[in-house]
Amino acid sequence: MRPAAHAATGAARRRSRVRLVRTGLALSLTACALGFVPAHAQGQPEPRPASASASEPKLEAKPESKLPARSDLAAGSFRFGVIGHSFKTGADETVLKRAIAGATQGRPAFVVATGVKAESEPCSDKLYASRYALLDASSVPMVVSLAGSDWSACLNSAGRSNAIDRLNRLRELFYRDSETLGAKRLPVTRLSGSAKFRSYAENAHWQVGKVLFATINLPANNNHYRAEAGRNSEYEDRLVANRAWLHRLFTLAVRQKMEGLVLFSDGDVGLETEPGFSLLPRFETKRDGFAEPRKQIKTLAAKFRGKVLLVDTQIVEAAAKEPSIHWQDNVGHLNLAADWTEVRVAPASATLFAVRGPADTVP
Repeated sequence: MRPAAHAATGAARRRSRVRLVRTGLALSLTACALGFVPAHAQGQPEPRPASASASEPKLEAKPESKLPARSDLAAGSFRFGVIGHSFKTGADETVLKRAIAGATQGRPAFVVATGVKAESEPCSDKLYASRYALLDASSVPMVVSLAGSDWSACLNSAGRSNAIDRLNRLRELFYRDSETLGAKRLPVTRLSGSAKFRSYAENAHWQVGKVLFATINLPANNNHYRAEAGRNSEYEDRLVANRAWLHRLFTLAVRQKMEGLVLFSDGDVGLETEPGFSLLPRFETKRDGFAEPRKQIKTLAAKFRGKVLLVDTQIVEAAAKEPSIHWQDNVGHLNLAADWTEVRVAPASATLFAVRGPADTVP
């Protein structure tokens, strides 16, 4: 080949390479403009490892439960769901499934479910494990608050009370670590972290924004006070633990300058009702199992500058069709039927908490 021809061929190849580089650069710029960016560059979470603990139940893949940005929520506002005791009307698991689906559909920060079984259902390990799997499959953080029907009426094969054994089994299964249930979990602090109250793992607290949330074991059947049981060891021991727990919660809320404190329980401590019971058992009166926690909550709430919201699922004969918050001073009370509701937390509002539905009574 002649030198001139060879030089021309080389120049043509160089021009071709330049065109290819320019084309690649143009395609890259176009991809960036259209938003075709790798997932890791967008700050998305890496997928979970395929290999998990062999002891953990296999769950279907679920969408992220991170609370999405909502244009209808003001800065600092969020929502949480509450599932009422879904087994008041009988042993129908479909009611609980429907409530879970409804409570989680709006991607709340978390959901609290009160109760895992009906009183008429067996207190078996098999049933407990089945309900654990159902609640743990939630796409958002799921907190389980025990109901009296889960354990307090359980009997053994001889027909005697098996409540303490069943309560301990529930603690082992549902509260085995310092996290909520669900595909997306929240860290919680349990009363069982205190050496003096190792057994009381069902009492837990967690924080979202400037609001402190907590569960407390107060079963609806008069706080499981048994007049025929003599010393009432379970009731009295739990009374001591709950006293320490309430003191810790309000102390933490005051120290951290919380705007609100929310307590979830099965039983209604009765702040709205007229006192018709006595702290001491007498022949003409019925012993009120909620007298001490009611008095303590009322005293501590009076010293707290924020709002206190008590949420329970105790059966009320004349309950309203739609849940609403009733206020007395800075203490609100929300009683739920066997369904679910969504509560909005808005720091800029006068009451801090509001239920989706009819307007709440303003204090």
